[in-house]
Amino acid sequence: LYRDGVTPGEAEIARRVAHYWKPYHDRLEAELARLKAAHGYALLWDAHSIRSVVPRLFEGQLPDFNIGTADGASCDPEPASQVLRATKPAQGYSAVLNGRFKGGYITRRYGHPQDGVHAIQLELSQRTYMDEAPPFTFREELAEKVRPVIRHMLTTLLDWAKPNRGQA
Repeated sequence: LYRDGVTPGEAEIARRVAHYWKPYHDRLEAELARLKAAHGYALLWDAHSIRSVVPRLFEGQLPDFNIGTADGASCDPEPASQVLRATKPAQGYSAVLNGRFKGGYITRRYGHPQDGVHAIQLELSQRTYMDEAPPFTFREELAEKVRPVIRHMLTTLLDWAKPNRGQA
């Protein structure tokens, strides 16, 4: 993550945790509690992007949509399956549920479907919206194609929650 010689020391790490990590997680936890109190459930969509090929992490190329629920521990299986199915009509894209990226810290920490808090992680392959080589150019024509797919995934998740009120 850091170049040799520029790794932060213990004091800098502690400062970053206190100034960035802790306030972020405190606010996220409070917002999830607020949503659950207001609606009886909360949905957490944790989205990131990654290069499609990362040799130091895995062989081969990642699918375009990597959906993770910590193998079902962070989200009821039905909405997760529906979100995966929402990618299928999209021509030319690939998708997987709980493949290489099963959900990171946020998904595992905050997703508790038995308590009405459902967390899904999306690890989106960067090739769906940008050039993955320098100068890493954003490609509007690619983004225009992937936006409706992501919108459909989110709408599908919201549609599931309405009648079910997020209860597993």
